[in-house]
Amino acid sequence: MIVPSKISEIPEILLLTKQCAAAMIAKGIYQWNEQYPSKQAFENDIARQELYVFKLEDKIIGTVVISTFMDEEYIPINWLSPNENNLYIHRLAVHPSFQGQGYAVQLMDFAEAFAKAHNATSIRLDTFSQNTRNQAFYEQRGYQRLGNIYFPKQSEHPFYCYELLLK
Repeated sequence: MIVPSKISEIPEILLLTKQCAAAMIAKGIYQWNEQYPSKQAFENDIARQELYVFKLEDKIIGTVVISTFMDEEYIPINWLSPNENNLYIHRLAVHPSFQGQGYAVQLMDFAEAFAKAHNATSIRLDTFSQNTRNQAFYEQRGYQRLGNIYFPKQSEHPFYCYELLLK
């Protein structure tokens, strides 16, 4: 069941994302670290009512942020649609013990249905250039890779920006 997150769930969410970061680092993917994702980021997501959690038997096994806010790093990207009425996906995570079982697909299905229900023009997101599994995941869903951005606090490597047109 995918539901809006509550502030009281932040410790469980941070534990989940730290476990995801450790699993990625073990595979040589340095996408997340001690600084990201942060407690403050999740608090901001909840304040904007944009953080959703995937619960299985009352345990949080996944998260996704569905945001209307465009990060300034996205400004130089030559997007497929105008910068209006777009939704942005951030911090998609599935606990390592539950990966490969279709939960990320369900989170993205939820996000895309949410975007369509809110008449969004497109969904935009970024994924780490060193995370080929994520790139394939989004490309199989029809997302088009458009350009690179950098988050220096996370990595020296670029993040690839993607967009899926809904209209």
